[in-house]
Order: sequence, then structure tokens, then C-alpha cells
Amino acid sequence: MNYSRFINIVSAARRPSPIRVLTDLYQRSPPSMISLAGGVPNPSLFPYETTTISLKDGSKLDFGWNIMQQALQYSSSAGVPELLNWLKEFQIKIHNPPTARYSPEKGQMDICVTTGSQDGLAKVFDMVISPGDNILLDVHCYSGILSAMKPLGCNLIGVPIDKYGIIPKALKDVLSEWKPEDAKNPKSNIPKVLYTVPNGNNPTGTSMTTQRKEEIYQIAHDYDLLIIEDDPYYFLQFEKPWAPSFLSLDIDGRVIRADSFSKILSAGLRVGFLTGPKPLIERVILHIQSSCLHTSAFTQFMVLQLLQQWGQHGFLKHVECVIEFYKKQKDLMVTAANKWLK
Repeated sequence: MNYSRFINIVSAARRPSPIRVLTDLYQRSPPSMISLAGGVPNPSLFPYETTTISLKDGSKLDFGWNIMQQALQYSSSAGVPELLNWLKEFQIKIHNPPTARYSPEKGQMDICVTTGSQDGLAKVFDMVISPGDNILLDVHCYSGILSAMKPLGCNLIGVPIDKYGIIPKALKDVLSEWKPEDAKNPKSNIPKVLYTVPNGNNPTGTSMTTQRKEEIYQIAHDYDLLIIEDDPYYFLQFEKPWAPSFLSLDIDGRVIRADSFSKILSAGLRVGFLTGPKPLIERVILHIQSSCLHTSAFTQFMVLQLLQQWGQHGFLKHVECVIEFYKKQKDLMVTAANKWLK
């Protein structure tokens, strides 16, 4: 794929922040090294010493001094390395993306941690959207995303939906104004981005089937669309088996997936992550370098310590408990609605 098609002028102009490069180098250096380059504060002066977090199952997360030094210090813009490793292994287990085995230039799967999935999505939009671009999305779309897109001066094209989300034929009808080969013409205004929430779409509640996703992915392939898969409710699906994600179908390296811990661990931690082609994730990381530097290292370590203690099995067990709770709430709400609103 020609990833330059999805990188606007502003994003293409981004270069690695020297101070952030030094931070990554410092983290890989032996403890005996004293750096005078990066403005790194001495952790012995931090007023926080240790902390212990009690979990609902009776176990505890202990933040000793060594962990606290890392959690309270500057960290890598891409994310705490140990958390990134855990997330990469988890994504491969859950989604098994074909791109995990690709070379970087062909769209090898990469990951970065963001300050919630909304932050990650906003940075993706800042990377790919230029004024006047035509952007495809569900005709009824999450208002928070509209707030992020509209100031960028793009034209939002709503694609009709049914109870299974975007209708493939409707998507084809919208794209029929252009020819697939127009995607190779830099002067063409053919859409280059399709944004969608495939599970529990807000506000409609629609969820895509496997067949629906396969059809939409084929259309994206034909018209060289970048699919932005916003999936905060992936782990809240009531019916099994779960339909495969767009990431799991991604043979081209044309999917950027946004995940969030907000609905299953804590919304206030503000920890999400993006998974997608390395050439594009690298652009997002450059944006992080020059904006927030990195997601809070302390909240990243809160998530990391929990995931390491639970393991993948323990995390998925917790997910089942969350699903069970919300399914009961849903059933009660449906019963009440049928009783009082009919």
C-alpha cells in the first residue's frame, strides 16, 4: 500500500523530537548513567514513596520504590515498553492479524498507547484528514467523533445502515461517483477513509456480522480505503461467537484499530491503544512526542501490573463478569420498556 496517501501535509512534516529520542535512549541505558540532556528530574525528590492498590478479589498490586520510580518518571511516547509487549501478544491471541507477520514497509502490525481511545482517534484524524477531504462514516455516528472531525474542514458522508451496521450496497452506491482507479490520482476527491464502530455502535447499537465485515473490507480494498475501526465495546458483546474484527481480516494493512480499557477496567485511567500499520502508527507517535509526550506512566503501570497479575486468562475472566453484569442490566431495561412504553 501507498501509505503516503493517508498522511497529510502536517503529519508528513513531523520529525522525531530530539528530547523524546534522548528519553528512549536514557531508558535503555544502565542505571549508572547520569544524563544531563533531557531535563529528567531526580526521582529521589518525588514526594511519593510506595503505594498498594487493593483489588476487589482480595489481592493487591504493590508499587514498590523501583516501580514507583518508573511510574512517576518520563516514559516512552509509544507507551511503557512492558505494556506494549503485553498488548502486542494479546492482540495476536485475540485477533491474529495477518499483518503481525508482515515487514514494516508492507504494513507490519504496530501498537502505541494513547490517553484513552478518543485521544488516539483524534490523532489519527489529524494525520489523515486534510481540508476538503470526503470522509465516510455511519449515517448515525458518535457525537464525540464528529466533534473531532468537523474542525478539520472535511466533508462527512453518512452511509446508510441497518441493524447490522453499514450496508455494503449503500457504501458501493456512495462510492459509485468515483472509479476505483481514482484512488491513485492525488488530485481526486475520492474518499480515502471509512470510520465505523463495528460493535454496539453509539447511538444505534448496531453490530456487524462476519459476512458484513468481509463485504465492507472488500470494498475498502477495491477503493483503497483506510478503515478506522473504533471498537470500545468489543469486550461487551453479549452473543457468541464474536464476529472477527476488521483487524483480523486485514490482509492489506489498511486497518487502524482503536481499543479502550475505559469500559472494562476504568474510564478515569484514560488508557487506550491503537493497532495498525507501522508506517501510520509511527506518525501518531510523532504527534504524541510533540503534544502530551506520553500517556500517564502511572496509569499505564496500574494497567500493566493488573494485566501481569491476571494474565490473559484472568483478564478474559474479568471480561466475562462485566458482560454478565451488563447483560442482566440490558434484560431488565428491555423488560421495563416492554411493560411501560408499549
